[in-house]
Amino acid sequence: MLNELLSIGAIYLLTLVLALPLGRYLARVFRGEKNLLDFMRPLESGLFRLSGIDARRDMTWQQHLVALLTINLVWFLLAMLVLSTQGSLPLNPDHNPSMTPDLAFNTAISFLVNCNLQHYSGETGLSYFSQLFVITFLQFVSAATGIAAAVVVFNALQTRATDRLGNFYDYFVKSLTRLLLPGSLLVALLLAFNGTPMTLQGKQPLVTVQGDSVAVSRGPVAAMVAIKELGTNGGGFFGANSAHPLENPNFLTNAVQNIALVIIPVAMVFALGFYLRRPRLAYMVFGVMTVGFLALLAPAVYYELHGNPAISALGIDQTLGALEGKEMRFGAAASAYWGITNTVISCGSVNSMHDSHMPLTGMMELLGMMTNAFYGGCGVGLLNFFAYLIIAVFIAGLMVGRTPELLGKKIEAREMKIAVIVTLLHPLLILAGTALAAHTYVGNPQAYAGWLANPGYHGFSEMLYEFTSSAANNGSGFEGLGDNTPFWNISTGVVLLLARFLPIIGPVAIAGLLARKKYVPEGAGTLPADTATFGVMVLAVIVIIAALAFFPALALGPLAEHFSLY
Repeated sequence: MLNELLSIGAIYLLTLVLALPLGRYLARVFRGEKNLLDFMRPLESGLFRLSGIDARRDMTWQQHLVALLTINLVWFLLAMLVLSTQGSLPLNPDHNPSMTPDLAFNTAISFLVNCNLQHYSGETGLSYFSQLFVITFLQFVSAATGIAAAVVVFNALQTRATDRLGNFYDYFVKSLTRLLLPGSLLVALLLAFNGTPMTLQGKQPLVTVQGDSVAVSRGPVAAMVAIKELGTNGGGFFGANSAHPLENPNFLTNAVQNIALVIIPVAMVFALGFYLRRPRLAYMVFGVMTVGFLALLAPAVYYELHGNPAISALGIDQTLGALEGKEMRFGAAASAYWGITNTVISCGSVNSMHDSHMPLTGMMELLGMMTNAFYGGCGVGLLNFFAYLIIAVFIAGLMVGRTPELLGKKIEAREMKIAVIVTLLHPLLILAGTALAAHTYVGNPQAYAGWLANPGYHGFSEMLYEFTSSAANNGSGFEGLGDNTPFWNISTGVVLLLARFLPIIGPVAIAGLLARKKYVPEGAGTLPADTATFGVMVLAVIVIIAALAFFPALALGPLAEHFSLY
């Protein structure tokens, strides 16, 4: 047990050691300063000339959003076209069929919005053409979209009044050429040299030790897995995701993938401090996020290591922890660690089956997505935190009788209204979607019997988890849910769209409004936003909002299931 704890501690510490210099590097990239990958500039200039884009033209916050939404619409239409016709397209050696319209709709949206909710099994649901030119492509550009939106907010928080916030396409392309492409190449090489397949050949026939003839799926796996983790996407090449022995062969690849999925969200927090030259602000944000992360991680690791009391009551030894749904090559602690990191990071990759985790571990994973502010996805994690930050500044200002200010910019009614709408949208989508699903199922359980493998407390948790994962742009699931149906494909697809773009539009709009305001130098009457005291205030706001919104639903699902074990 001690070795398992030390191993996950080492993975986390190594992540932080790498994230700090990466954050400094990203700040230099987006400030336009000299950096290690300046040799990519000719490639970037060539892309801009080819597309007719002037990357030197500064944009307003409205122009940023128009560019972001327009280019995402184009990608969605292209993805729908390919997925709906993949059976007739090349690079399909296993002859996988085209997707149905509702499944193509869900899949295209899911990967477009950096969620990667998979209502299909990767090796049988997609051709290699779709894996490369839809799935892998969208995993790159969706991550770059979130990073670019975060940099717009960085730009807006500087100490000057302006309505010009840089160029979206410049931020977007640099996110690809200076970060995601080179980073993914490094991760893919590490995976390939450890046994992850990278080939365009079809299934490999082989004979097992028992003498059975089987056909093992393979494909361009290493490239897809690298960006699924580094871009906080999460979709698995195989249906079992990173629990699959070819997608995640050993403990080294497990550590590499786990570091990859955490490093950019953490680095973006440090990049905020270096970009604004306010390192204390970054440390405050990082401190709040880390306290929240550890508060979720500790119970998950504890319960997975101590096993299931109902099984222990049968006299079955569980000295290795609750191993149902887990891989022996990783163990209970590393599985719990991955379960929490991928849910707070908004990366839905898994190295064990969340549906088999202990009830309170499942609740911690749900809370990671429900708060949606502890590290978060590439760029968008900071955008979600930014909304909580605005609310905390406003409340704290009222409590101490000072005008609410953030970094020298006054917080007024418009900014507060937008932040509240964005914050309340998240529980609305989750709880309304779950209520609709529960009502539909209870109204005719025979007709929808295929939905739930576990009707009851756990069945409710499965439905709650599906909408929580969709609203948090996560993509993991309690796979006891039969989700490849028109109801689930369309309902979660709508939630995916709203939960991705409205929380981007809101913070960017707030940042744009703040950028135009006159900077007021900090004085004796200023409420500092980079102190531990204010960090406690932000954490309290996050906890209170999450507790008030989600406690009744959690009581009906994982909490009730937990107490039923005793």
